[in-house]
Amino acid sequence: MIRLSIVKTLLLTVIVGHTAPVYAFVPSGYQWVARNSQVPEHYFYGIALNESGKKLSNQMFRPWPWTLNVEGKAYFYPTRKVCYRALTGFLGQGKTIIDIGLMQVNWHYHRDKLGNPWQALDPYFNLHVGARILRHEYDQTHDWFQAVGRYHSPGQLSGQKQRAINYANNVFKRLARLRQRS
Repeated sequence: MIRLSIVKTLLLTVIVGHTAPVYAFVPSGYQWVARNSQVPEHYFYGIALNESGKKLSNQMFRPWPWTLNVEGKAYFYPTRKVCYRALTGFLGQGKTIIDIGLMQVNWHYHRDKLGNPWQALDPYFNLHVGARILRHEYDQTHDWFQAVGRYHSPGQLSGQKQRAINYANNVFKRLARLRQRS
């Protein structure tokens, strides 16, 4: 299975255009954070789309900053304040398996990076934390496909590794579709 993912990585790298310098579909804020964190902007944006993507009223699918995933259930809120109240409510109930914001950074595993709930919901702060996590995974593996997968599932058990491969494949497929449209 792992050898098959390497073949997929090579094919998707060609489709996505790994060496292209700028991707028209990547919003400027994501480009800026990615460049400052030394991560490829298209992989970074692909993760955000996969993590917090929402179909907006204009039918565009975009990352949504006021997103929580609490113990496997996704919640999309209209504003930062409403999302903050929900987040603090969940934390007050003792729930800590909560993914937060654009990059769906997990409170339980990355609380030290997120600071406090209000700060965790700041879109640019959340992007910076997500970019640091992605960069850390790349520094561990020296492979962007693996880093993208490990962003979601960094564990070493076979089930965790398979979740990482599946996640990376989903991100790369989404990017290939976006690339074709741009």
